[in-house]
Amino acid sequence: MPLDPFPTEILTAEEMARADRLTMDSGVPGTELMLNAATALVSVVSRMLQKSSGRRVLVLCGPGNNGGDGYVAARLLRQARMRLRVGALTPRETLRGDALEAAKAWDGPLEPAEGCSLEGVDIVIDALFGTGLARNIEGKAADLVRRLNHYRRQSGTRVVAVDIPSGIDGSSGAVRGVAVEADATVTFFRLKNGHLLLPGRLHCGEVTCAHIGIRAAVLTEIKPRTFVNAPGLWRKVLPLPRVDGHKYSRGHAVVVSGGFSFTGAARLSAHAALRAGAGLVTLASPRDAMAANAPALTSVMLREAEGPEGLAAVLSDARKNVVALGPGLGVGDATRRLVETALSAAPPPSACSRSVVLDADALTSFAGDLEALRSLIGKAPGAVVLTPHAGEFARLFGDADRAASKLDRARRAAQESGAIVLLKGADTVVAAPDGRASILGSAPPWLATAGSGDTLTGMIAGLLAQGMEPFAAASCAAWMHGRAATLFGPGLIADDIAATLPAVWRELMG
Repeated sequence: MPLDPFPTEILTAEEMARADRLTMDSGVPGTELMLNAATALVSVVSRMLQKSSGRRVLVLCGPGNNGGDGYVAARLLRQARMRLRVGALTPRETLRGDALEAAKAWDGPLEPAEGCSLEGVDIVIDALFGTGLARNIEGKAADLVRRLNHYRRQSGTRVVAVDIPSGIDGSSGAVRGVAVEADATVTFFRLKNGHLLLPGRLHCGEVTCAHIGIRAAVLTEIKPRTFVNAPGLWRKVLPLPRVDGHKYSRGHAVVVSGGFSFTGAARLSAHAALRAGAGLVTLASPRDAMAANAPALTSVMLREAEGPEGLAAVLSDARKNVVALGPGLGVGDATRRLVETALSAAPPPSACSRSVVLDADALTSFAGDLEALRSLIGKAPGAVVLTPHAGEFARLFGDADRAASKLDRARRAAQESGAIVLLKGADTVVAAPDGRASILGSAPPWLATAGSGDTLTGMIAGLLAQGMEPFAAASCAAWMHGRAATLFGPGLIADDIAATLPAVWRELMG
């Protein structure tokens, strides 16, 4: 798969509807868009049928334009000599606009969708509900979806969804009552949030994004603020070594170590910061951990830093432009004081711009006291990136809006804290206080291993050290983190992530 399999921008259901309207207002008929969408759908379905030598297709059509796409696709597939059956969820005469015209153009048999037999078909096309679904699927439609899912699991019959699997909220990825489990999804113009956010992503199967005649110029008016986290988003600002550069021009990151028994997490972060490109990395270690850290370090430098005063002394060097802390530090007042030190501007003449990455215990130490952390962030001498997993996020930001989408929760957290927020998971979201957000759609399950998050913390620090814009740095690190795990594959442990980064860099620079 290419590194950029989809266009960069992601649209909500409302933004996609606006893109359709702007295109039709410019003179492109809705029927032309529908024909183009159906043609793209037929292309995918035909390829799938060719692999299995199948010819029997059932199209389930709903009450809106999604159903209209299904009717047009049925007509095109019949012209290609496929054996077609069409099931209608609502009577043809209840349709409106382009969907009604598409249904009228289908002159073959029409069955009630809720009673359609699923036996003896090679592919089922789900054209019931699209990204505009505004309520839970209930009643006979819900019964049909459950029956389709059960039959697919039992028989292996493949299901192709039009735009998005029916029942998935296009803007949040949530399941609206019940949702189709598809093997493939064909969407149009741009991805929607629900294609990448869980659980929607799990229902989509392989996603194809087809161009159907909507001009990219409409995005200038729509101004989307959510993006696919892939190289197309941040490649142009990716820091690359210069021929006339040197290690100091690539930045100097500091990673703060925990005590004697908890040093491994910080070392993972430090090694990852180097592999991400920082010119120098120093591990700031309390006195009792020096003996544990020293034998395990080669490329990473080691400096004693006992408590807040020791860390302040390390950070007094203006060349140290990033500090990462949290992994292995322990939860409590001692860690809070270290965070306060990291987020404090150094007095002149050592004052400098310094970014800070806070993870793990550095976040949990402020559980229930977001206001204190927000106040510190507001006075910080540079950008701040917070990297919570779901549990740390709930402890810091609360879970009052847990019904909201992951994207909305991350955006709110970024606005409330004034920091870049990277909310981890299979669908990692990076949100900036200005409203920008990225969604990662390619994180493999191998990342669920101890120390994986510590490595990500270091990677963000390494990119920030080189001067990469903070939102881009956090997004880039999340993608590279996932890509390294994909390249390594089964058996991955945290140490392997940093060790695989050179292969990721070669792909990006190739």
